[in-house]
Amino acid sequence: MKLKALMLCATLSMPSLWAADTANGRHEPGELQAEGLLGEDLTASSAPTPRTADGHPDFSGFWKGSRATRPVGNIGKDLPGFRLPLTAAGQAALHDNLTKVIDPESRCIIGGIPRHDASALPFAVVQSRDHVAFMYMYTYFRSVPFDVHQHEEDPDPSFFGNEIGWWEGDTFVIDSLGFKSSNMWIDENGNPQSDAMHVTERWTRPDVGHIRVEATINDPKYYTHSFQYSRTWIAGKPDEHLREYVCSENNVDLAHLGPGPGGVRADGTRGYDVAPLPAIPPTPEAYGR
Repeated sequence: MKLKALMLCATLSMPSLWAADTANGRHEPGELQAEGLLGEDLTASSAPTPRTADGHPDFSGFWKGSRATRPVGNIGKDLPGFRLPLTAAGQAALHDNLTKVIDPESRCIIGGIPRHDASALPFAVVQSRDHVAFMYMYTYFRSVPFDVHQHEEDPDPSFFGNEIGWWEGDTFVIDSLGFKSSNMWIDENGNPQSDAMHVTERWTRPDVGHIRVEATINDPKYYTHSFQYSRTWIAGKPDEHLREYVCSENNVDLAHLGPGPGGVRADGTRGYDVAPLPAIPPTPEAYGR
């Protein structure tokens, strides 16, 4: 990646891209493409799936989003009208997120899963004999072991949850529970998650140029029934890879950020131009940073 494009990606990726632009639906796929965030599906290779010595698909690589993922950042993109099946408690939590809470990622809080499954930002995968590691743009990662079928009895709440994984043929299943609920959104739209959330991801690699996830999200406190999210990424170019990025050193916009990402548009994005938000207090401390 050229230095200019890299600097643009790093500069926009945390507070300004998500809190001011993409979360508000202001970035179109063409703009994301120009910023180096999206792959080019027309040139993606359809050569056979690479495999490890034990015969499993090898998910290793640098992966970028696709133009086909629209709206980006919306965990409800596959649902009619982009409407999530919120309970009354979920509606209340969403209202608080939109009117009282600054986007957690804009405050350098880890987004976790399933939010990263819906993100426009690239990520890398490194697969070994006994685990697979996902490395994200914000210089953090998750590591999931193979052939573990039992969760810890009382896991400490974490951003990515207590994750276990196993193979079902050519599909790698990641089952996660024990999530943090405070300061956590499941997508860029401020949709909430509770400590009862359970996420099951099914990862496949149909060919050398693509990787895919089908996620099932179940959270009985905030959603009336489980729902699904699916997504395909495109392999990056051989010279593309993650670079170091430290959110807290570049988070110059925090003092200027307001709550939520705004109202919902017809295309599933949100924006401050859709519905007015409450007056923004002079400092982020008013939101409990």
